Amino acid sequence: MPRNGFRGPLSDPLEIQQLARELAAGSGPIALDAERASGYRYSQRAYLVQLHRADIGTVLIDPIPLGDLEVLAGPLADAEWVLHAATQDLACLAEIGLRPRTLFDTELAGRLAGLPRVGLGPLVEQMLGLSLRKGHGADDWSRRPLPDSWLVYAALDVDVLIELRDAMEDLLRRQGRLDWARQEFAAIVAAPDPKPRADPWRRTSGIHKIRDRRTLAAIRELWLERDRAAARRDVAPHRVLPDSAIVQAATVRPTTAAELVELPVFGGRSQRRNADIWLAALRRAAALPDSALPPQHLPADGPPPAARWASKDPSAHARLVAAKAALGDLSERIGMPVENLMTPSLVRLMLWQPPPAAELPDRLRAEGAREWQIELVAPILVAALDARPEPPSGPAEPPGGPAEPQVTDG
Repeated sequence: MPRNGFRGPLSDPLEIQQLARELAAGSGPIALDAERASGYRYSQRAYLVQLHRADIGTVLIDPIPLGDLEVLAGPLADAEWVLHAATQDLACLAEIGLRPRTLFDTELAGRLAGLPRVGLGPLVEQMLGLSLRKGHGADDWSRRPLPDSWLVYAALDVDVLIELRDAMEDLLRRQGRLDWARQEFAAIVAAPDPKPRADPWRRTSGIHKIRDRRTLAAIRELWLERDRAAARRDVAPHRVLPDSAIVQAATVRPTTAAELVELPVFGGRSQRRNADIWLAALRRAAALPDSALPPQHLPADGPPPAARWASKDPSAHARLVAAKAALGDLSERIGMPVENLMTPSLVRLMLWQPPPAAELPDRLRAEGAREWQIELVAPILVAALDARPEPPSGPAEPPGGPAEPQVTDG
């Protein structure tokens, strides 16, 4: 149980207006968290919002009957937000009208500090000597009413978050990395909304084994049909039809309901009821002319996968190998994951077709790298520009090509 209990879940507009007045009159950082129902619902909306500040305690809010929480936006924007793994929650908070101006991310702080376990529970235990209740993070938070044990779990997630923030700030200051953290937090706040993913149906589990374009078209049509049904019902797509069933139906391509329901999953009651929908999707794919079939792969946007560099450009591969080795050494020396030193995609972008060494720091800056990252990593990337491919192994041929075999009398 939170040390001082909690209020809520609040669901009345008058209660939220009162909370807004309390927040406006107070001061200090505000711990925030949100609970979604990702495995159960199509939407990524927040089904519960938790906040805690020293002068008002812990408050739980049910945003569903309220529609949005924009009345809290002003008072909350004036405070520093404290979240754990902020990027997981900022989108659903923005959807209900809440966006930070400054924040402190305790999970990211743990990574920058080089701590081995940065989940909320392990971090609280390591830094504060406390144990958090586990068990409900993956539950269906769209359920109403929410069980009391779930509310206690949710309240505990913010109960000690400000204390954890202070402990992490102190650790980062002693390590000389607090400014690094502040740069990272500012970048999260300033980041634009992510662009929609191109061809999201290509993320269907098992699709990497498919080489036939007609089968890919069938997967696409089934995926799109499932997505429409999931959105309409606000149900997680895999609960409408699992990926494995989509891939199997697209591969077998049945043409009648009798053939379809012979396949695993499709023989269930709900799938038999929807057989006409899935068959229509398969017929649409079958009717496409060859010119309209989806390509095996989307056009590459940026460097090719690192595994292909050796064959496509040995010099670029040599640069990447040298940079990876040096980044690995730096990661071990300062105790920080390589991906926090600089994202692998940005490293590859700089080394595939590198700019002149003198321009590399500015290129990194233009691509969003933070100043502390540039200071640490730019020298490594510049040094990697001089790497050369190793010569092929094996005996060298004499000038003029292979020697003629000598014939001797037997």
